[in-house]
Amino acid sequence: MSLLHLHLPLSQFKSLNLSTPFLHGTSAISTKPSAPASHHLRPTYLPPIRAMRSLQGRVICTTNDKTVNVEVVRLAPHPKYKRRVRKKKKFQAHDPENQFQIGDIVQLEKCKPISKKKTFLAIPVPKRNAPKQPTQELGIALESESSSQV
Repeated sequence: MSLLHLHLPLSQFKSLNLSTPFLHGTSAISTKPSAPASHHLRPTYLPPIRAMRSLQGRVICTTNDKTVNVEVVRLAPHPKYKRRVRKKKKFQAHDPENQFQIGDIVQLEKCKPISKKKTFLAIPVPKRNAPKQPTQELGIALESESSSQV
């Protein structure tokens, strides 16, 4: 349906002004959007994604002051044979108190760069082979002990 078929008074169309400052070049073009796009904003209730922020490895060198070299071993599939093989990578980590010795297991936490190659902080990991707490005896004699008494 075109404007000719509408029965509107022509006075409405005469009030329209087609000249704008933008058409004559007097208006500056704004590069910033007038309203922020809501689909680009990150929701505040979701935690930030922290991928590969921590690694675990063994200390292999402690000669530098406040720095330890840590070897991280991971299993990855071989590209041709599809069998899992060990991949090793060495990282330098910050040890502010020089507390780690060669052979210690440490956890590497990502932090801001301390030097050109140091972007991890070494954190101690408790040993797995910690001595177990002795279990309390139930006070019941074993079958082998009771048979020897009879």
